Parts: sequence; C-alpha cells; structure tokens
Amino acid sequence: MPAADKPKGPASYFPSIEKTYGKPIAHWLELVRSRTGMKHMEIVAWLKTEHGLGHGHANAIVAYVLAGSK
Repeated sequence: MPAADKPKGPASYFPSIEKTYGKPIAHWLELVRSRTGMKHMEIVAWLKTEHGLGHGHANAIVAYVLAGSK
C-alpha cells in the first residue's frame, strides 16, 4: 500500500487493534459509541479495565469516535 493510502491518526492503529484483540474495529467503535455521557479518559479507562485494551489502542478508538461525533 502506498504511504499516501495509509490511514492517519487514530485509524492507523485499527489493523493492530483487530489483530491483537481478535474483533473487528466496528465492534470497538460501537462499544465506545454506547458510552454516552462519559469523558474521553473515562471511556479509555473503561476499555482498559473491562475489555483489556492497552492504553494506546483504547485512546485511539476513543479519539476516533469522539472526533467523528463532533
């Protein structure tokens, strides 16, 4: 894939997230979208404690969802 076609920002973590946790990225995006009324770092902490995600992966998913919902 040419560098220009590679995802940038939080989405660049998606292939690694799918490979590491064995679920499609849509699963994680939907989980985060369901956490209404929570702040960014609250959702990150929830993903880490309840679903075992690493900090960087959790942060990337939350940042992606919150940026898209503005």
